[in-house]
Amino acid sequence: MNAVVNNVSSNFNSDSGTAPQARGQERGLLRFITAGSVDDGKSTLIGRLLFDSKGIFADQLDAMSRAKHKRTVGDTIDLSLLTDGLEAEREQGITIDVAYRYFATPKRKFIIADTPGHEQYTRNMVTGASTADAVIILIDVSKVKLGDDGSVELLTQTKRHSTIAHLLQIEHVVVAVNKMDLVNYDQTVYDRIVAAYLEFATQLGLRDVRPIPLSALAGDNVVAAGDKMPWHQGPTLIELLESLSVYDESHDEPFRFPVQLVARHNGHEANDFRGYMGRIEAGKVSKGDKLIVQPSGQSATVKDILVLEGSLPSAAVGQSVTLLLDEYLDISRGDMLTSVERPPALLKTVNADLCWLSEDALDLRRKYWLKHSTKQTAARITRIDTLLDINTQQRRPAESLKLNDIASVSLNLQQAIAADSYDEIRATGAFILIDEVTHQTVAAGMIRLD
Repeated sequence: MNAVVNNVSSNFNSDSGTAPQARGQERGLLRFITAGSVDDGKSTLIGRLLFDSKGIFADQLDAMSRAKHKRTVGDTIDLSLLTDGLEAEREQGITIDVAYRYFATPKRKFIIADTPGHEQYTRNMVTGASTADAVIILIDVSKVKLGDDGSVELLTQTKRHSTIAHLLQIEHVVVAVNKMDLVNYDQTVYDRIVAAYLEFATQLGLRDVRPIPLSALAGDNVVAAGDKMPWHQGPTLIELLESLSVYDESHDEPFRFPVQLVARHNGHEANDFRGYMGRIEAGKVSKGDKLIVQPSGQSATVKDILVLEGSLPSAAVGQSVTLLLDEYLDISRGDMLTSVERPPALLKTVNADLCWLSEDALDLRRKYWLKHSTKQTAARITRIDTLLDINTQQRRPAESLKLNDIASVSLNLQQAIAADSYDEIRATGAFILIDEVTHQTVAAGMIRLD
């Protein structure tokens, strides 16, 4: 089975044939999330990673040993308490909020997001996944239904989280078949589950899938391999995470600078100062560059690039800067400064994939606020094109959306937005919808351009 898995995984790894050198510089930091159903062991896995990689301080260990909400037997450390920080989480033994943890090995730095498994908290999983380079899909081996006829029934949450990972364009998917100790480390059980998941992943369109067997509670195959699964010849989980390639391509993307604030002096200076403050979401900019102001379409020239320490000759994605322009133009919050080459599309009608995050169903008669980068405008969902069935991956008509539904929709906007396809630039291809009455976030969307 290992040969089959390796063969399938290699097919998933083969993309357009682009050589790594042509894809940009490899980034040492890896952002990843854990996702799965309830009690699959996500928090315990992260705790095990931190504990075995020496990423826990002594005072944290002491606090865990004295915690009143322990869920393990005897003197065993309850590793899940490292991420379940809310009192309600510890009391109920569930993860509610997204918990971020940081650790490093000699080879790499990591940012982990532990996301909830409950269906009602899927919106929190979407939040954690939106900036992830990789996702660990945990599958509790004891929950998977294995039929005598050879059938394997994966949990709905496993399929839902995998679908979201695909929609959000997460590059790497690690399938961690957890709690192997509960089935006496049976390779046959593992092989059947992996084969079923790879079949689903092929149907879904996931490309880089890496299966691995482990026991987070016992620590088998997490940081150290142990001797319980000699049939697994692959790397441990930490070795796999250290080996994942993450290329920073955002420097080569066209320049995108949503204006967050217009800065002026107090009005008593002789020289007029007008700077445009914000964060560079894609590409890079240098003094003298020609830019376009969207949505007005006016041209501008970069006069200076300021940060707290002073002036810069150039700046790149991720930096928060103040841009000074040679021209006096009407630019305000919500406008976007972009490169002349490959400017974004101006859209008043938006086609998007939408994850509905509210317990109140979508009402097509209502207006919502659409928040895209720094711009907010009124929006109405004009139609639901298709609703995605998580289990079959088939699309069908629908008249409304309820909590956790995923659908292709069309929206009309009151004001045009400068946007890219989510497949091209995440930051300017994503948006959220806000209820105009409650001010709650009701949906997350990914713009699709034909």
